[in-house]
Amino acid sequence: MKAIIFGISGQDGKYLKEILEQEKIIVIGVSRSNGDWLSGSVSDLNLVGSLIKEHQPDYVFHLAANSTTRHEALFENHETISTGTLNILECVKNHSPLTKVFISGTGLQFKNTGKPISENDDFEARDAYSVSRIQSVYASRYYRSFGLKIYIGYFFNHDSPLRSERHVNQKIVSAVKKIAKGSKETIELGDISVKKEFTFAGNTAKAIWLLVNNSTVFETVIGSGRAYSIEDWLSICFNYFKLDWKKYVITKSDFKSEYNVLVSAPETLMKLGWRQTVSIHELAKMMIEYGE
Repeated sequence: MKAIIFGISGQDGKYLKEILEQEKIIVIGVSRSNGDWLSGSVSDLNLVGSLIKEHQPDYVFHLAANSTTRHEALFENHETISTGTLNILECVKNHSPLTKVFISGTGLQFKNTGKPISENDDFEARDAYSVSRIQSVYASRYYRSFGLKIYIGYFFNHDSPLRSERHVNQKIVSAVKKIAKGSKETIELGDISVKKEFTFAGNTAKAIWLLVNNSTVFETVIGSGRAYSIEDWLSICFNYFKLDWKKYVITKSDFKSEYNVLVSAPETLMKLGWRQTVSIHELAKMMIEYGE
């Protein structure tokens, strides 16, 4: 069996690769940052077509994206997410129609009233990122009319030691480790009362694998359904070193968050048998101790 992962160099791709290899599946990885994988972009129709035609994969996973809501990333997101999705679906339709396809979505593309969000809630194109994600979902639903098996997992916040420091949770972990070693630096943050999920990316990868191996559910939110504030994360990370976070954190008074709460309602995923196995405290410990 074979699988192609577009966006394999991100945390989700790396954890998913481990699962696939445990299942004895040959992994063909594609990444714009290359590394040990095939260098290329899912927005390149010729590349996508040649890979799918050559390998006739059992699975294709579209995890590639610049996960930012900034308007400046509008065209990059459109190429990678929207065009990338169309490239995969059209090539699977033409060259390998039995291939199962996974398309990643986000909790950010739904209308957010502060209540838990399920896959059945309405979309809302509130930023450039959501526009591309919503477009890719409608494309997927259209291509299902050709008999293709296309799965969509709407990701809520998830982290791991493999996160980059441009993500706030890893930014905090990196800073607190330096402070514990004697650094005098401070951390500048926005609204630390914002609540979101702190799911382990390895559990998220297991949810992807569970989803594509069922025959009845094709779209589901992927999240724990448990929300914590940025302040909670600060407290847990600093308490690991017996430090008071209030001495090292500066909040921006003019900062306006995109949301107050972003949390999933994962009943569908739970019915498939998925469970979160790593608590927020265990996740913090894992990220703090990584590489030490």
